[in-house]
Amino acid sequence: MIKVGIIGGSGYTGGELIRLLILHPAVTVDFVYSRTKATEKISHTHSDLLGMSELCFTKHINPNVEVVFLCLGHGYSKAFLEANAFSSQTKIIDLSTDFRQTENREYLGKTFVYGLPEINKSAIKNANYIANPGCFATALQLALLPLASVQKLIEPVHINGTTGSTGAGVVPSDTTHFSWRDNNLSWYKAFEHQHLKEVNEQLTIVALQESLPPLFFIPQRGNFSRGIFATLYTAFNGSLEEAQELYKKFYAQAPFTHISLKPINLKAVVNTNNCQLHLHKYQDQLLITVAIDNLLKGASGQAIQNMNLVLGMEEILGLSLKGSAF
Repeated sequence: MIKVGIIGGSGYTGGELIRLLILHPAVTVDFVYSRTKATEKISHTHSDLLGMSELCFTKHINPNVEVVFLCLGHGYSKAFLEANAFSSQTKIIDLSTDFRQTENREYLGKTFVYGLPEINKSAIKNANYIANPGCFATALQLALLPLASVQKLIEPVHINGTTGSTGAGVVPSDTTHFSWRDNNLSWYKAFEHQHLKEVNEQLTIVALQESLPPLFFIPQRGNFSRGIFATLYTAFNGSLEEAQELYKKFYAQAPFTHISLKPINLKAVVNTNNCQLHLHKYQDQLLITVAIDNLLKGASGQAIQNMNLVLGMEEILGLSLKGSAF
């Protein structure tokens, strides 16, 4: 069994990562690091793990684990790696924004590879350090990558995306409070969401172009717990059938990304590592609808997918999850 460690396991992504790892057939969780909850049972924080694990949080790390996941707040992964050394054989998968852009990939002699398997599978397989993509970044890239790959992103893209409250993290705030969020809808960070930087960079790389038309993105806070549902539209000079064929071909080797001929809904992907895409043509506009679980394909599930690849295991191992469609 492969020993893995988790740094920062008390949040939503940490909790989902623990759940997936303790059920993974090829790994064992060696430690879950938390300074604030050391010695406390993990199931006290993550009640869904009651009866599944007797692990306790710890403030000690094992520097020789085969894989370590960093589930820290944005900006804290760098500080943690400065203060704590791991074996040169340890694979590191970071779930923060710290190493996602090219300008930040080199750190302390480590070169991080951008961990979106749909475009970087070969590089991930040969990497020691992975920068796991953001949740909105994953959804928006999967919606647009096929167009970028054939230089079909020629006009601005208009995007509306709604995320569940878990996307804001476990620490309560005014806009995640139940009485505010329930029966409510609002936008935030209009046109300036932080994930747009990595989306633009990766699309530009795939398109083999120096720049692309702007992405006009309006993110919204939904009155549900988890998931991302986004619609994107842009000019497309081909037929709907041509677009569908392009997307099917692009994702032919992507086990978790699926093209639906029928309109999609969010419940079909919640609690799975799947991405569902639907295409619709209106006049010269192509409408792309995308749905993922922000905590799984948008975070912890994709991190497991990357772990499987770097360790030479089957990509889908431990990720055969069934959504709750009703």
